[in-house]
Amino acid sequence: MLRLERRPSPSKVWSYITPLVAVVATMIAGGLLFYVLGKNPIEAIRTIFWDPLFGEFASYSRPQLLVKAGPLILIATGLALGFKAGIWNIGAEGQYIVGAICGAAVALAFYPMEAWFIFPLMIICGALGGMAWAMIPAFLKVRFGTNEILVSLMLVYVAEQLLAAMSLGLLKNPEGFGFPGSRNLQHYPSAFNAEVFAGTGMHWGVVAALIAVIMAYIMLGRHVLGFQIRLTGEAPRAAGFAGVNTARLVMICLGLSGALAGLAGMFEVAGPAGQVSIDFNVGYGFTAIIVAFLGRLNPLGILLAGLLMALTYIGGELAQLTLGLPSAAIQVFQGMLLFFLLAVDMLTNFRIRFGKKEAV
Repeated sequence: MLRLERRPSPSKVWSYITPLVAVVATMIAGGLLFYVLGKNPIEAIRTIFWDPLFGEFASYSRPQLLVKAGPLILIATGLALGFKAGIWNIGAEGQYIVGAICGAAVALAFYPMEAWFIFPLMIICGALGGMAWAMIPAFLKVRFGTNEILVSLMLVYVAEQLLAAMSLGLLKNPEGFGFPGSRNLQHYPSAFNAEVFAGTGMHWGVVAALIAVIMAYIMLGRHVLGFQIRLTGEAPRAAGFAGVNTARLVMICLGLSGALAGLAGMFEVAGPAGQVSIDFNVGYGFTAIIVAFLGRLNPLGILLAGLLMALTYIGGELAQLTLGLPSAAIQVFQGMLLFFLLAVDMLTNFRIRFGKKEAV
C-alpha cells in the first residue's frame, strides 16, 4: 500500500531540488503532449528552451528575455510578500491593468507637451493605481472578514471591463480612425519607457524589478516587517502572541503587491505594449503566481524563475512560428510547471512509504 508519512521536520534537500524536479517533470509531460499533437517532442523542447538563447533567432530573442521577465519578476516579488504571510492576492492581473491605465492616462493628459516630469509622474500614478485596486480586497478583508482570494480574483474581470471601456472611450485615440486603443506612447518621447542600454531589452521596468528583488530580499532577511511577515505565515498564533497587527499586515502586503503589479503595468504600456488596448493584458499577473512559487517565495529565486518563465514565453512563440504548435499547448505547458511544482513540493513535508501502516 502506498501512503504518505509526515516528516518530523521539512526536508531542506527537497525544498531546494523541488523546482528542478518540477522543471524536468514538465519537460517530460510536455514532450508527451507535443508527441500526441504530432510534433517531435525533443525538437519542441529544444525550440522552447535552447533556440531562444543559442538558435537562429537568438539575436532577437535574447533581448526579449528581459522584456518578458521584467513584469513577471516585479509582480511575483510583490505576491511573494503576501504569500509568505498567508495573504493570497490572486488578482495581480487586475492591479496590473489598472496601473497601466493610470500611467497611460497621465501621459495622455499632458500630450503633446514634452517635459522631464511626465515619466516619473506616470511611475507614481501607476504604482498608486495598482495599490488602490489592491486596497479593495484588503479593506474588505480587514473590515468584514471577506476572502481576499475571491475578491481580488473577481476584480480582475472588473479591471478588464474597465480596460475595454477606456480603450473605447476616455483614452481612445482621436486620430485612430475609430479603432479602439489609445495613442501609441512609443511615439511620445516624454512618456516612452526606452531601453537603458540599446539592444539589450533592459528598460526601466527591468531596472525596477531588480531593485524590487534587492529591497524585498533585505526586508525579509533584515527588517522587522520581514520578520513579522515570515512569522505570520509560519506560525499565525505565535504572531498574535508576539503582538503582530494582522490587519495592518494585510493592508501592507496587499498594498505593496498591488503597487508592484501596477508598476509592471505602467512600464509595459509605456514601452513594449505602447498603448492601452482591449487586448493589452497577456496574463502576466496570473503567470507571476507560478513564478513566485517556482522561486520558493524567495526574491533571488523569483529572479531566476522569472527568467525561466520568460524563456518559455519566447520559446513558445518560436515553437508556434517554426513548428506550428497551438498557443493553447504552450499555455498548458506553463500550467504543468505549477502543477508539478505543487505536487513535488508535497515531498518537502511528507515521505512516500510502501506497505501497511504499523499499529501504534
